[in-house]
Amino acid sequence: MKQIRLGVFEVAGPQVGGTLSWSHPRSDSLGYHGLDLWIGMAKLLDRAGFDFLFFADGFGYPSIDGDLPETAARGGINFPGMDPALLIPTLARETERLGFVVTSSTGLDHPVQSARRFATLDHLTGGRIGWNIVTGASQNTVAELFGHDEMRGHDARYDQADEYVDLAMTLWEGCWEDGAFRGDAEAGVLADRDRIHRVEFAGEHFRSSGYFTVAPSPQRTPVLFQAGTSDRGRAYAARNAECVFVQGTTVPKTAANVADIRAKAAALGRDPESVKIMVGLTVTVAPTHDEAVALRKEFDDLQTDEVVAVLYAGNTGIDLLSLDPSRDLTQLQDDGGPVGQMGQSNIDRFLPKDGSPAPTVREILDDLRGKGTRGLQLVGDPVEVADELERLVDETDLDGFLLEPIFGTADLADFADLVVPELRRRGRMPAEPATGTLREQMLGRPGPHLSADHPGARFAVVPATV
Repeated sequence: MKQIRLGVFEVAGPQVGGTLSWSHPRSDSLGYHGLDLWIGMAKLLDRAGFDFLFFADGFGYPSIDGDLPETAARGGINFPGMDPALLIPTLARETERLGFVVTSSTGLDHPVQSARRFATLDHLTGGRIGWNIVTGASQNTVAELFGHDEMRGHDARYDQADEYVDLAMTLWEGCWEDGAFRGDAEAGVLADRDRIHRVEFAGEHFRSSGYFTVAPSPQRTPVLFQAGTSDRGRAYAARNAECVFVQGTTVPKTAANVADIRAKAAALGRDPESVKIMVGLTVTVAPTHDEAVALRKEFDDLQTDEVVAVLYAGNTGIDLLSLDPSRDLTQLQDDGGPVGQMGQSNIDRFLPKDGSPAPTVREILDDLRGKGTRGLQLVGDPVEVADELERLVDETDLDGFLLEPIFGTADLADFADLVVPELRRRGRMPAEPATGTLREQMLGRPGPHLSADHPGARFAVVPATV
């Protein structure tokens, strides 16, 4: 029986998923500027046996006609936000075993900067850090914000990202030997110079020559996450990711994406079951079915077409309200423009390739209302929720779920109190939460380091000859 892994998808901002909820009295997300909200949430998840708290992040914001829409500012739709990485050392200090995953783009900082930041976080968390690798989000606004002339094309960003991660892994794995950091006060030796090796890396996009200044952290390489379900995104995941966050729309499509990622990983010589694949899931649970339905309705009543359109524009660059509502997204191509070079997963989902008709813009707006960029939706009592989670895992070969709360900590407390005990009773979660590094907890393997079949293993340092 497959165990169910659990993470929580959050942002250091007023709400998750680009939907509207911060103004509801049940929500605590207006406290996102302070530590108390995040400490309380992290402690709750730690006690309940969740595997990790995942922070999405980026510098972008919704943009329509090149500017920040009034609806985004008024409604807090993917705007504003803070840097979640700065929260993590405090949250790790306040918890015992919970992992932390933070998003960082391959399109802005140099790999050396990212490698240094994640190695530091791995030290400060005691080996409980993961990197969610993205090639960018809201790339048009980010390009303007950073003074770039234009954004790089979708597939080209992934080509650059392969090299970006290769260099980062070279620094983590290929500079310091095990035991090179000695810290021997009696002998007066902090580090063994003969066991620290110069890195020489020359690629198409990045170059580096020198020494990585951070001694090996507990995991060396953070657990590598990747989110993206486009064709190129799945190929990237199969090559690099240890945990994959896929876009879940329907059970058949989710199952197909899971199978494709595992097959691609196997073709690269990796154990396909070693790649843990999770899907976003919004759960509204209450002691009774009717109570859960009523709670979800309170959320749905807050949503509007304008909220949907602003969120979708920020993710894809496409303003749905400017399009003919009776036509599908191919009208963009028909009118002489590209469908999109960003948010590809949220474009592809509305351009079916199996011969079925594409939904109209009106149907897309209706489908996304209350959903935004969230994945699957589930409403019910604890038994109903547990039944559906088991069904999803069994029918798709998923490894678990990233819960996307609509009302912040209150939703997570309900899940912890009502659903976790039911999953444990069924044997889908361990009676006692796992411990150790995030890699040991998530992958269920001995040791905190990359597996031998991961592509990063080839960058491991060659020990000095004696």
